[in-house]
Amino acid sequence: MNRLFITGDKHGTFFGMTPWCKLHNTTTDDVMIILGDAGINYYGKKRDWKLKKELSQTPITFVCVHGNHEMRPATVEGYKKIFHPEFKCFGWIEEEYPNIFFPEDGVIFFNDTVNLILGGAYSVDKDYRLERGWNWFPDEQMSEDTKNKIRHITDYTKSFDYIFSHTAPLKYEPSYLFLPQIDQSKVDKSMEKFLDEIEEKVQYNHWWFGHYHDDNNIGERVTILYQTIEQLF
Repeated sequence: MNRLFITGDKHGTFFGMTPWCKLHNTTTDDVMIILGDAGINYYGKKRDWKLKKELSQTPITFVCVHGNHEMRPATVEGYKKIFHPEFKCFGWIEEEYPNIFFPEDGVIFFNDTVNLILGGAYSVDKDYRLERGWNWFPDEQMSEDTKNKIRHITDYTKSFDYIFSHTAPLKYEPSYLFLPQIDQSKVDKSMEKFLDEIEEKVQYNHWWFGHYHDDNNIGERVTILYQTIEQLF
C-alpha cells in the first residue's frame, strides 16, 4: 500500500469522498480507515447496494472498523470471510466491492506497522431508536469470545503502532460530549472498561477512536475523529 488515511463515522454520508480522493490523487493502493459506523451495512439490500456501488468506484480502499449503528458483515448475505494477504488479517468482503474491507477485531498490518482493531460500542440512543422503529443491532458490542481473543493477543503482543477503536477507553471518554438527556448511570460502559483494561496492558504510539462525533485530541496520544481526515503515513 502507499498512503494510510483515517477518519471518523460516516453513517452512509460519503458525499465529499470522491472529490477528496481526486484532489489527493489516491488509488486503491491507498487506504482510508473508517473508525466505525461507516453506514455501509445499515439498511440492507438495495439501499446499501447503491452506496457500495458508489464507493467501489472511489479510488481508495476502505478499511472499516465495526461500529454500533450497523450490521456486522458476517450476518449480511453476500459477504465472505477471507484472509487479506496485504493486511495479514481475517475479515469480510464482497466480491462486487473489493475495495471495502471489514477486518475482524485483532491485529492488522499496514506496511511495517503493527496495529490493533477494537470495534463495537453501546448505543445510548437504543430506546429512542426502538420507539421509532429505527434500526438497532443487538450484536453491536464486542462479544465476550472476541474480548478473550484480544486479551490473549495482548498477553503476547505488547506494543502497537496504532490502536483503532470505535468507542474510547473509559479513562478517555469525552464527557463534554455527553447528551444531557441521557442518564449516564444507565449506560452500559462494559466496552469502555474493557478498552481501559487493554490500554493498561500495552504500549502504543497513538490511539484513534470515533463514535462521539467530534474532532479533538484527548491527551497527547489519543484522538477522536469525526469529519477530519488525517494522514498517518
